[in-house]
Amino acid sequence: MSVSSVPVKTTVPFPYIGLLSLAGAIFVSVTSEFLPTGLLPAMARDLNVGLSTAGYLVTIFAGTVVVATTPLAALTQRYSRKSLIVVVLLVIAVANIIAAVAPTYGVLVAARILGGLAHGLFWAVVAAYAAHLVPAHQLGKAIAITAGGGTAAFVLGVPVGTAIGNALGWRAAFTVIGVAVAALALVIVKFLPPVNHHGERKAGEERVPLRRDPSFRAVILLCTVILILLTGQNTFYTYIAPWLTDVSTFEPGSVALVLFLYGGAGIIGLVGAGYAADRFPRKAFAGVVLVVMAAVLTLALATANTVVVLTAVIVWGAAFGGIPALLQTRMLRTASFRTRDLSAALQTTAFNVGIGGGALLGGLLLDGIGLEVLPFVMILLVAVGLALSLTTDNAKDRRERHRLHVG
Repeated sequence: MSVSSVPVKTTVPFPYIGLLSLAGAIFVSVTSEFLPTGLLPAMARDLNVGLSTAGYLVTIFAGTVVVATTPLAALTQRYSRKSLIVVVLLVIAVANIIAAVAPTYGVLVAARILGGLAHGLFWAVVAAYAAHLVPAHQLGKAIAITAGGGTAAFVLGVPVGTAIGNALGWRAAFTVIGVAVAALALVIVKFLPPVNHHGERKAGEERVPLRRDPSFRAVILLCTVILILLTGQNTFYTYIAPWLTDVSTFEPGSVALVLFLYGGAGIIGLVGAGYAADRFPRKAFAGVVLVVMAAVLTLALATANTVVVLTAVIVWGAAFGGIPALLQTRMLRTASFRTRDLSAALQTTAFNVGIGGGALLGGLLLDGIGLEVLPFVMILLVAVGLALSLTTDNAKDRRERHRLHVG
């Protein structure tokens, strides 16, 4: 046999450039989503509406994402994933430019609805994209890279957008983010590899409805876990600023630093999740959830000790920072190939329902009982989510052992 005829084993290089371009797209999209939070007073004054009315812009955006994500994902299932990302980014860019020039509050609401429609579809596509780029054993690492864009949006994007708005006006902030989103669309065109998201059927195989797919029940259960965990997290985190000043002993001027440290610590958790999700995903998930519960319990019981509370907030941020990536990795490993895009859409919906539902529940508890109860309610809900996850895992293991025994 000649040397040239010996088969050569080739390995596909890890797609860092493509994944980093996705992370950049996520960065500008998430920054666009939460940009109004730091600009609400200025927007309310300029448009002559109340602060709470301006705050509805965030609620309207999230509500649009919840309602539209899954239907839009189903309607666009046959289209190229890469092309969809480019299109929705351009729509998000246009929505931000419309917001920047909006003459009335009604036009601004319309711009946010348009942005919410695009943002929901964006996440339905992007959440599953990494699974098409890497093999299963590298999925956790890939998800951690792309999720870094979302973490960076909270640590850097929203604060910088707020600073631009404070210096040059809120309309300038929307203009800048609109231009940035359009620029990232061009980056996607250049650097993101296209993928084939259509699974091929075997000879004689009949296509069954997605709801009858064997993995669909597990996907719904995981979405339930996500919803409960995110509801618990946002029941407390939405109101962390007033809790720090009114229940704990922090000055109002120090809250921004505390939140920055929380977000920065999340980067540590994200890096750890990238390592753990490919090696021991179940233990890692249970471990970080338990750490979150312990950290929140600590700060709730030591409200008068500034050092202890600050330390607990940082630990909480580091532990929770890895949870979204672990959940996303688990979702993509749970869903079958043909249900990945639908599962990503359902996951996006569950996240947003949890975010909005947690904020609503926290507000009701705040008005009815007080800020002090919020961390304890969060711990309870997070514990329920963890218990459901563990129960589901144990049931799956029993079914697998039974199948192997029967076989």
